[in-house]
Amino acid sequence: MGDAAKKADARPQADRTVRRLGRAERREQILDAATRAFARSGFAATGLDDVATEAGVTRVLLYRHFESKAALYRAVLERACERLLEQVGAGDYDDASIPTLLDAAAADPDGFRLLFRHAAREPEFRDFTDSLAAASADITRKSLAARLPEGPWTDWASRLVPAVAIESVIAWLDSGRPDPGTAAERIRAAVHGVIDAAGPDYGST
Repeated sequence: MGDAAKKADARPQADRTVRRLGRAERREQILDAATRAFARSGFAATGLDDVATEAGVTRVLLYRHFESKAALYRAVLERACERLLEQVGAGDYDDASIPTLLDAAAADPDGFRLLFRHAAREPEFRDFTDSLAAASADITRKSLAARLPEGPWTDWASRLVPAVAIESVIAWLDSGRPDPGTAAERIRAAVHGVIDAAGPDYGST
């Protein structure tokens, strides 16, 4: 065996495995690692070296897929949003959407927290989170049209209902996902409390 062959054979197994992954698989591996790293330490405190270590790749390889930490973070958010839409859908939301939302959050808790908690604290990604909040409010408004008259309280409910649902799911994740059989019903009760409070008959009885 020649010297070159010996050196190649001496490479760590992990390094040889790295080279066998295709570009699409490698990108997904990096996004998985970045999601974990960013969810653990936040955007500012997480460097590309941290992500590379988490993914088991070199920083040079990381740059072949993402030009900057900001580009990587945005890609993580976009993928989390795409996955959520695949499960929950982009149409009208109703009570049946809550169990699906819980399932989506449980399947990708780090991505869910990044999307709805951490990204909102990063000014650089405010456009993304503002757009997501506006879309959620618009969908909620359409869903409430048959139950609430147009007006300021419906505007209020349209923004508050998705916020309550999302924060309820995150609190459920943070609490260790207790009582999964009744979690959706508990969150539904919280959401309906907002809807009832926005109704024209609130306080009349």
